[in-house]
Amino acid sequence: MHNFLATSGMARADLDQMIESALRFKSGADQSKPLAGHSVALVFFNPSLRTRASMQIGVHELGGNAVVLEPGGTSWTLEHRAGAVMDTDKTEHVAEFVRVLGRYCAAIGVRTFAALKNWEEERVDPILDAFAQYSEVPIINLESAMHHPCQAMADMMTIRERLGNGRKKVLLTWAWHPKPLPMAVPNSFALATAQMGHDLVIAHPSGYELDDELMETVKRQASAEGGSVNVTSDVDQAFAGAEVVYAKSWGSKDFYGAPEKDINERAQHRAKWIVDEQNMARTNSAIFMHCLPVRRNVIVTDAVIDSPASVVIDEAENRLHVQKAILADLIPCRN
Repeated sequence: MHNFLATSGMARADLDQMIESALRFKSGADQSKPLAGHSVALVFFNPSLRTRASMQIGVHELGGNAVVLEPGGTSWTLEHRAGAVMDTDKTEHVAEFVRVLGRYCAAIGVRTFAALKNWEEERVDPILDAFAQYSEVPIINLESAMHHPCQAMADMMTIRERLGNGRKKVLLTWAWHPKPLPMAVPNSFALATAQMGHDLVIAHPSGYELDDELMETVKRQASAEGGSVNVTSDVDQAFAGAEVVYAKSWGSKDFYGAPEKDINERAQHRAKWIVDEQNMARTNSAIFMHCLPVRRNVIVTDAVIDSPASVVIDEAENRLHVQKAILADLIPCRN
């Protein structure tokens, strides 16, 4: 692969191979240094703990050098729009920024959240797309407006580690949060779960549907791999028989650009849409998953996240190993 922007263009065999590579890095069976003599640029438009630390450490452990840049902080503010008249607050265009970094680095990772202002614009990932358009070296999506594939692959790795190979019953459940959040994590988790052939249930209140086009892709991928996809607004029934419970809040595309409406709408769901002991008791001894950071006793109760069923720290660790596998696969494109 030349870029790693989303898992949607990847075959099941490629995803399996990535997980197996990550497991070899984790076990120490693979101690190769494919980044020896190479640098990787990591561009962060937004705050980060796990992504930043795991990428910097991963690049180092593969023998390379990580260069961290923060547009508007440690580097110039960036414009991504084609044909923009740059007479306001943007100092440099992505066209030059990316091509200069490509002369220094073997790959570029970029993290840019959704602004939650314009759904039709953000759903096509304009900033990530601009990086990919202008770059002559591989681009790695470290979370964009629509996708977080590194997190999704760490999630798939964690499910395989804990529950083994084979089809699992997986619940992706919306949870209350005091403010609207981007859809990148649930989008990528749903997509990767379908691609791995699991039986996926997506539970959310009415009005919090994921993107229609993405859901068509999710359903198509699930069907191709022998899995299934069901969507429900019945939170009580959704937990029944689940082997994996993945909790995540996200904003409604109906309220993009109007966060106060989203906040008012979601307020009614606070008491019911939380992962607690009662809901977990309905499952088939499910593991609990979340990408972190998580608001305790808002998304999930202390009793659940601190229980033996919680694998959130495993997921966070597996970001390191999956990203090493991604980097090891991408760098030969440069050699």
